[in-house]
Amino acid sequence: MWQIKVMPMTSMNVSLPEDLKDYVEAQIKRGYSTPSEYVRELIREDRKRHAGAKLDALLLEGLNSGDPIRADETFWAELKREAIRKLQIRGKTSRK
Repeated sequence: MWQIKVMPMTSMNVSLPEDLKDYVEAQIKRGYSTPSEYVRELIREDRKRHAGAKLDALLLEGLNSGDPIRADETFWAELKREAIRKLQIRGKTSRK
């Protein structure tokens, strides 16, 4: 069964110059039902873009962080075992 998470909404007033207001209204006619829907979509896309940029920076940091290691089947198996071990430890300590 699917559950839909309903997020509480709050209001925010935004002042726009006339030309931007006209642009937003034109976008509404092209498929958005309200200015709020359009602005929410812009913010979501901006958030995705920033998350992608952060991921890129972290990946570059990792690549430049030291000598490379071989990521073969043994590496991934050991990494998985270590992750499971840490999750088990966390599960035991979080129940107390």
